[in-house]
Amino acid sequence: MKNFDIWNEKKKEINEQKDRLYFRDGEIWWVKLGINIGYETDGKSEDFTRPVLILKKYNKYSFLAIPLTSKIKLGRYYCPIGSVDGKEAIAILSQLKNIDSLRLVNKVGFVGRNIFEEIKKAVKKANSL
Repeated sequence: MKNFDIWNEKKKEINEQKDRLYFRDGEIWWVKLGINIGYETDGKSEDFTRPVLILKKYNKYSFLAIPLTSKIKLGRYYCPIGSVDGKEAIAILSQLKNIDSLRLVNKVGFVGRNIFEEIKKAVKKANSL
């Protein structure tokens, strides 16, 4: 059972923040992703955080991100990216999400240029109609 009430209280706190962190394409950040509906990827822990890869920075307020998982998954909608916080990470290509920078918690690192280009190609392929 998902506890949306706790997440809604945390979301109100996030919305009241004033300071924004600086971020760039290709970086991996922990973000407060929250509790979501059905099969949408949720955050974990009491802060509802999850690592994401920043695919595209739109401006200082928002970016397109790919949630990451440590569960090994194969197929068109999954792309291994290497180690994140000491665990092998998989990008969940089907869960692209626009995220406000107020949700950023802390930067974990970044992916190398070659891996980043491969991920962008995989996103285009996975999401082509």
